[in-house]
Amino acid sequence: MNIDDLRRILVECAGDDGTGSLDGDILDTPFADLGYDSLALMETASRIKQEFGVVILDEDIATVETPRVLLRIVSDLASSPAAAA
Repeated sequence: MNIDDLRRILVECAGDDGTGSLDGDILDTPFADLGYDSLALMETASRIKQEFGVVILDEDIATVETPRVLLRIVSDLASSPAAAA
């Protein structure tokens, strides 16, 4: 999963009000500044599970602050031995 995948999922989960808030380099922009609350991030985690088969625990998604951190969590989980089982 890359930033473009995440950007697409974020827009699909929470919508885009047309302000272009997800344009540009958002990797280190806090989700709160992007307008995404914990409910939107939980929906994002659900979509990631559906599309990529990666399960992000509720307590992990509740503490993730930026897209970069979320991408790192997904990458780590996808490469873990449990994911390969």
